[in-house]
Amino acid sequence: MAVVHRTTMTPGKLELLAAWLPTRSWYRDPGAGIAPQPARAGGFRLDDPQGEVGIEFMAVTDGAGDRPVTYLVPLTYRGAPLDGAEQALIGTSEHGVLGRRWIYDGAHDPVLVERLYALVRGGAVPQAQSESDTPDPTVTGWSAETGLPGPASILGVSDGPDTTDVLLRTPAGEPTLSVRRVLLPAPEPDDSEAPLLGHVTAEWTRPDGTKARGRYAVVRA
Repeated sequence: MAVVHRTTMTPGKLELLAAWLPTRSWYRDPGAGIAPQPARAGGFRLDDPQGEVGIEFMAVTDGAGDRPVTYLVPLTYRGAPLDGAEQALIGTSEHGVLGRRWIYDGAHDPVLVERLYALVRGGAVPQAQSESDTPDPTVTGWSAETGLPGPASILGVSDGPDTTDVLLRTPAGEPTLSVRRVLLPAPEPDDSEAPLLGHVTAEWTRPDGTKARGRYAVVRA
């Protein structure tokens, strides 16, 4: 069960992201030394079956430039450092209930990646971002074939201009899980030649208050 605590985090997640986003290859720099101004735009959570790692998919809109850009940042929250993931650490924060939390870019975290792949396969239930024990029916996982085998582990992670691509090891082979970093409303262009095995689709809120919907992640052979 995804438990959402009504408490504070110091520094806050948006404060950490404001410093972290410009370090990413997919960040759309507005130039002129303008600092990011990330604001919450949507997202959802997934449960860790072991109950140890918090998993959140956060959509944030940066309104610093002339054209707002909405980014997807998958986050994991841990009670201790994740071995070998120093390059994925976004920062640490003091949680009002749980104490110090290590916050990671979840595309590098094996727990989040396995759960995201499970969502594609129909083996995980998306949870509301801000409510405990509340499924979010607006988030959908789809796979091209029934019984897409799992679980999945990480073989490698690489950042590109629009996505973070995670090479997986699964019982059926080594597909690529692409986490969309710059969110685009559906339909979006698709110039990949690799067969589509599955995807996760969800919503976010535009700066004008209207809803957009698009792919948060795709799996390709």
